[in-house]
Amino acid sequence: MIRFLINNDIVELNEARADLTLLQFIREHRKKTGTKEGCAAGDCGACTVVLVEPAASNKETLHYRTVNSCITLMSAVHGKQLLFVEHLSDGKHLHPVQQALVDHHGTQCGFCTPGFIMSMFALYHSNAKPNRDEVLQALSGNLCRCTGYRPIIDATLAVCEQTPNDQFSAKQSKTLATLLSLTNTPPTGTGKVYTPTTREELKALISEFPTAQLVAGSTDLSLQFTQQLKNIDTLISVTHIDALKQCTNTGHSLIIGAAVALNDAAPFLLTVFPQVAELVTRFASLPIRNQATMGGNVANASPIGDMPPLLLALNATLHLDNGDKVRTLPISRFFTGYRETQLERGEWISAIEIPLKQPAQVLAAYKISKRFEDDISAVCAVFNLTLDNGNVAAITTGFGGVAAIPSTCQALENALKGKQFSSSECLNLGKQILFDAFTPIDDVRATAEYRKTVLANLWHRFWLENQSTNNIETRVVQHA
Repeated sequence: MIRFLINNDIVELNEARADLTLLQFIREHRKKTGTKEGCAAGDCGACTVVLVEPAASNKETLHYRTVNSCITLMSAVHGKQLLFVEHLSDGKHLHPVQQALVDHHGTQCGFCTPGFIMSMFALYHSNAKPNRDEVLQALSGNLCRCTGYRPIIDATLAVCEQTPNDQFSAKQSKTLATLLSLTNTPPTGTGKVYTPTTREELKALISEFPTAQLVAGSTDLSLQFTQQLKNIDTLISVTHIDALKQCTNTGHSLIIGAAVALNDAAPFLLTVFPQVAELVTRFASLPIRNQATMGGNVANASPIGDMPPLLLALNATLHLDNGDKVRTLPISRFFTGYRETQLERGEWISAIEIPLKQPAQVLAAYKISKRFEDDISAVCAVFNLTLDNGNVAAITTGFGGVAAIPSTCQALENALKGKQFSSSECLNLGKQILFDAFTPIDDVRATAEYRKTVLANLWHRFWLENQSTNNIETRVVQHA
């Protein structure tokens, strides 16, 4: 049984298809049609809804989180409050975010409007008084093809200057108490969807249902249901296992639970590695990062995933659990072929461990795609350089989009070790090695030649960005 709130009403779900999405539940089961289906892939944001839960940092407050209902499965809502656009108005009075959009003429055909409204509503309840960049970040998962974004941005800025004052603020204490009571009632499964709360329960379920699909954020898995129209009989969600949702700094390494949402892991990661902020914030969009997990991004073994190249360059280690014991494996040995990994039958990723950076470490991450955000990499490159008196002491790398698996380039380290980093030799040799290192494919995102050229040029960019003022080579070095 999955228990959650729809606005103020407690809902108990005893039976549900394993592949039932929030969007299908809202439109087909609850007959509320304000929430739209556009892309069915989490790209357009027409399906945006808000999940509310006790804040992790302060259980006396509520956290409002946007998600794409078209790819969010019902297992994700246990113990949470589900809000969609029909809940916002109070009788005949529009909610402040709705009124702001009217006042600033921010809607035209209206198809995308419910999704924008819900993103504005979540930001409104962050009580952050955001600047324009923060508004753009909050709206990054929503697309409009009619009005243009200026009036929508203006409306968001205006309404979020206000202190939240609506029916949801007035009922916060009551909602919080109800959610805490729901959270204290463990989910027990709905016939085809199982939601264990311990590793022992997870092990038992995997033994009972050996062909069941494990799922965390479902942002990739759900595309099999919505785009490929596949069905699945049994699903085991790991999102209610507390041990998989912890982040720890041991003083020697960061340990990130495999089921921690990327947006929850981001502050923890960026405190230590601020240089990778652009890569993290360009991972899909805000609603996707609110659901997607680092463990899931690694486990699906996509050659164009954004996190594996970063983890490869940072020399991360995976914790692999089977319910009896946990073994560790360097991520550099995890990927064995296209969508193939070293996971054994009955195992799951429980955590990712990243060594803390050293003082002489120079780190940069680059993502090349057709859109700045909400897009898949054509090429992803991460360089992690250690210098000793200006010489290359070590360099580890991670690359996506250039091979069948997320890859490193050992040849680069072998060739550059001991060389003066600021030298033109280091620049040109690095470019040539990276141009020749991989045999990428041609596809709709990029040609093989483009990928090879971009990869070489990213080394040039990294070299330029990390020269001291006195050592920058001003002449342009052309690739042969």
